[in-house]
Amino acid sequence: MNIAVTGSQGQLGLSFRKISASYSQHRLFFAGRTEADITRRESVEHFLDRSRAEVLINCAAYTAVDRAEKEQSAAWLINAEGPALLSHIAKERGIPLIHFSTDYVFPGTGHQPLRENDPTSPQNTYGRTKLAGEAAIKESGCRGAIFRTAWLYSEFGHNFVRTMIRLGQQGISPRVVADQIGSPTYAVDLADAVMRILEQPLDGMEIYHYSNEGCISWFDFAHEIFSIAGFPGKVQAISSAEYPTDAARPAYSVLSSQKIAHKGIPILFWKNSLRRCYTEIESLSTVSFR
Repeated sequence: MNIAVTGSQGQLGLSFRKISASYSQHRLFFAGRTEADITRRESVEHFLDRSRAEVLINCAAYTAVDRAEKEQSAAWLINAEGPALLSHIAKERGIPLIHFSTDYVFPGTGHQPLRENDPTSPQNTYGRTKLAGEAAIKESGCRGAIFRTAWLYSEFGHNFVRTMIRLGQQGISPRVVADQIGSPTYAVDLADAVMRILEQPLDGMEIYHYSNEGCISWFDFAHEIFSIAGFPGKVQAISSAEYPTDAARPAYSVLSSQKIAHKGIPILFWKNSLRRCYTEIESLSTVSFR
């Protein structure tokens, strides 16, 4: 099966590239924005023609949550209008579309793991643009799947894990919020889940939640990173009020992954996945955390 992957330079796109050798029965084709701009039809069409795509995986997204409050037009273009265009092209070509969304589509006011059909109510621009992208895809009538995920990290790019490692290496004791609860997601695990779901029939457009197993705070996450790395510094727990941000964050956004688990997809424990990621980071001798 020929699989076209947009957004190839982001951490999720790079994670698909990393695991592609494990799925040698498929041919994965990767394109960054210069090769496949998801906001321009001719650019997408050319990439799909070149790859003879039988599946389209969209990893392109605007993910700067705080900056989105000031760059709303850019966030809407990439997170809402881009997926709308991709879904129409996928529908026209009769190929499935895999797209990624976020826990930020929920208000974050509950206390139970969130299921796919729970009411949405984004509290920031990023969440609103991602929910609009979901709606456009569903309205297009194309088939495939939307994966909502949370707290994504990997050995690639800019993310919370790499930031904490950089701070630890510099001898800094970070102040991290302890009253926002969620579940981290190792991007490599998410990419693997997608490749496994592609082995099953894709009828209609399904929404799945996928994050690693476990329910923690950002403080818990940072503390475990420091523990694994053996940093002498100590993570300091603070409240959200002590760390104001331009975009509101959900207080509770734990995703229930039961639906996709019932498809036979393994849900790995967050500490185990974090340790695997840290091992990968250690093995990258030329890695930069700047």
